[in-house]
Amino acid sequence: MNQMVKRIIMSVLGVAICGISVGMFKFAALGIDPFQSLMSGLDAIIPIRFGTLYVIVNAVLLLFALIFDRKKLGIATFINLFLLGYIVEFSQGVCEKLMPDAPIWLRVVILLVAIVILCLSSALYFTADLGVSTYDAVALVWSQRQSKIKFAYCRVICDLVCVALGVALLLIAGKDFSEIFGSVGIGTIITAFFMGPLITFFNVHVAQPMLGKPKEKQSAIEQKK
Repeated sequence: MNQMVKRIIMSVLGVAICGISVGMFKFAALGIDPFQSLMSGLDAIIPIRFGTLYVIVNAVLLLFALIFDRKKLGIATFINLFLLGYIVEFSQGVCEKLMPDAPIWLRVVILLVAIVILCLSSALYFTADLGVSTYDAVALVWSQRQSKIKFAYCRVICDLVCVALGVALLLIAGKDFSEIFGSVGIGTIITAFFMGPLITFFNVHVAQPMLGKPKEKQSAIEQKK
């Protein structure tokens, strides 16, 4: 199998797994990833279907990538843009049908699995280098346009901003504590602080070896700076 075929498979697989993981986050209701926290806040105040809202928000972020670094755009970007929101809806629906009365311990397990596969999926399409999601492009472009802050920390900062905006929007929408915790909870905190480092880990130990590259102390993401 040649490198391009491997990269395409990694990109498509990465986006699909990402959508599944976010659906699992939403089902567990213990806090979703930071960007989806922002999306939940927007979803609470904008009365349109989530999948459609996801496309609109990412189209706005697409303008950022077009202006600052078009090299970040590719096949995976547009698969993510047009399909991820609907994959999330489908994944959440399947979980609700299979586990309608999931106990708290099972929801915690699902949350932990979702965090791991979300970071793995991000590493797959980062390394495939056929385009990343419009949100992921923000931290990547920021880290590569300056030398003081590494990617992992740029990602942490972007994630914390999304969490803060998500909470503010949910409060504005009049959501109660249980609804806010379902969107911004322990899962959100874990991903906000550890998603960047975990993506780097999977990039070095899983994604790069899949393309036949040797393991390196620094990820390909960091080396592009």
